[in-house]
Amino acid sequence: MKYPVIAEHVKRYVSPKPKDIDLLQSFLNEVSMDKGTFLLQPGTHVRHEYFVVEGCLKAYYLDENGSSHIIQFAVEDWWIGDFDAYFNEIPSRLYIESIENSRLLSISYENLQILYEKSPVYERYFRLLITNAFISQRKRILSTLEKDTKARYLEFCTSYPNIENRVPNYDIANYLGVSPENLSRVRRSLKS
Repeated sequence: MKYPVIAEHVKRYVSPKPKDIDLLQSFLNEVSMDKGTFLLQPGTHVRHEYFVVEGCLKAYYLDENGSSHIIQFAVEDWWIGDFDAYFNEIPSRLYIESIENSRLLSISYENLQILYEKSPVYERYFRLLITNAFISQRKRILSTLEKDTKARYLEFCTSYPNIENRVPNYDIANYLGVSPENLSRVRRSLKS
């Protein structure tokens, strides 16, 4: 098996047959990225989604004032991409940047459609992933509206275990929608 890590990920959600795994593996391409490089930038026509084998990336957009807003981090065993642009075949609005040297697996939109047709178990797999992502996004929105910085930071640590040592404090603060100083105070209080 060429990429056992993604096979194990798939098996946590669905029960593919060996031929299903082989078919998925035949459609994957490996992508290596150096720290600080971009996987995606606004205006790009998105043709692939990416599974993180190794490394850490962030997805963000810039508002009309040029301020950055991080909407996702992706670490090992996570998918990342501009899902709106990928599925709706529109130009991307996001930047996706590597925070660490990273190794990814990509699948093209065309190959994903073939995969769905030839191996319907993957329609269920990706539906479950998208449903979970939607639920997580809804929880994040509600958390931002209802909870203080400490509660949001603790939720973040649950969603992204051990990431605080891999991602700069200002990026975590950006993701949480707080100032780096406020986040530093919360982190200090939790260590006391």
